[in-house]
Amino acid sequence: MTETQDTLSEKASASFDERLPFKSKLAFGLSQASINLLQVIALSSAITFYYNIKLGLSEELASLAWLLFAIWNAINDPLFGILQERIDTDMGRRIPVLRYGALFYTLTFIICWFPFLGNSQVALFWNLLLVLFLFDTMFTMVGLVQTALPAEMCITQEARSNLSLYNVIVGSVGALVAMVLPLVLLTDESTTDLSPLFKPVMLLVGIIAGTVLFISSYALTENEYARIEEPLGFIESMVATLKNREFLAFEAMNFFHEAAFTIVTGSMIYFVQYVLRLQGVLASIPLFVVFILMLLLSVVADKMVKRRGLKQVYVSGLVIAGAGLVFLFFSGSLLIAVILSLVVVGIGLAPVTLIWSPLLADVIDYDEIRTGKRRETTYAGMNALITKPAISIATAVFLLLINGFGFDNAQVVQSDSAILGIRLGYAVFPAACFIIGAIALWRWYTLDGKEWIAKKSELGKIHMQKEKEYIARLQREGKISKVYQILYGKSHEDME
Repeated sequence: MTETQDTLSEKASASFDERLPFKSKLAFGLSQASINLLQVIALSSAITFYYNIKLGLSEELASLAWLLFAIWNAINDPLFGILQERIDTDMGRRIPVLRYGALFYTLTFIICWFPFLGNSQVALFWNLLLVLFLFDTMFTMVGLVQTALPAEMCITQEARSNLSLYNVIVGSVGALVAMVLPLVLLTDESTTDLSPLFKPVMLLVGIIAGTVLFISSYALTENEYARIEEPLGFIESMVATLKNREFLAFEAMNFFHEAAFTIVTGSMIYFVQYVLRLQGVLASIPLFVVFILMLLLSVVADKMVKRRGLKQVYVSGLVIAGAGLVFLFFSGSLLIAVILSLVVVGIGLAPVTLIWSPLLADVIDYDEIRTGKRRETTYAGMNALITKPAISIATAVFLLLINGFGFDNAQVVQSDSAILGIRLGYAVFPAACFIIGAIALWRWYTLDGKEWIAKKSELGKIHMQKEKEYIARLQREGKISKVYQILYGKSHEDME
């Protein structure tokens, strides 16, 4: 028997308790792990070192490729983000992109490691530029959805922080593997030749990650009612986003955060190989220190959010991470001192990694209060328009800096001057970025405190009203049974 609209509406109200099914939170973490695994290898930890050291592409041409890529990297995100708001299928707006984009995400990752234009400097330059364009396009498609989902799946800071905890703990496993594999397979003090295991391992990694991403999409959820909202026009949407002062405050921080995080994760392989002179499995020790502390302390950071709020905990994390990098610079090549410095960095990155997504979700909530519309992927895309160039700029700055200090990619042992350049680029530059980001967020971001919590409570009521209206529409169209199963099919036993 079909239930009445009033009965369904009551269940809609009762369901607003912010408890997500365990399988949905686990699936979100697994999908993030899959995306991280391929993205960190291809765009952070391995591809620059692979082309620069193993294939012999010069620092100047590698830097140029990254700077040219920054143009497309900035344009494609807002374009795809706004277009994704217009998707309307029986599966929703977000899930189809993850499910069917998984195959192409895998394929574009695999071709990154099989240069097909030749071995000359010009050929390697164009090959690097092309694979960066292709892979990032698919990363943009799936990454925008993954960035948008937390804002759709729950609304309170506590619930989002808890969901982000799964993202950090499970998702960071992918990032950790992505950074360990290049350290083990690419670092070698005796030669610059490529390990015969590298390409087969990259092929296997791509297939595994794509499969996990595809399967995880079946346990994720999204706002059904947002599909019927009339989207803003392309230009109107961009203008409305740029008028959001909280978004601009967030981006003032995030540009520097992205630049710093790119160096800390992506250039560690240079620091380990040439400054610490570690290789193989030993090369992964500094990385494990950072990630283990980050994972363990993310649980503590989640509890701190309930007492101090997102903003204060996040700013503290940026400052601590910056201080750790300053200590790292003065540690030189002394392994014990380096490990202790990285302990401090790991402590700082725990809240930073945990809270980034909930902070952006609050910006999206603020936008909905202003415009009346949910525009998750628009904000994910506009965020990338501003911050993704930071990835290319940071990579180029690092390469040009070490080149200026005499780095020679044909040598397995570098001069003292080159090692100083690596230490400056890996420690001092990202430390300054973290500190600048902390100042920007503290100064201009205001979505914090009791007044903002009250506004979010009102927004929760708006969401329930939108859900009631959506249910009423589907009743009129005779589709209520299917929607009932989608919205309220969660058993109480599935909840944590």
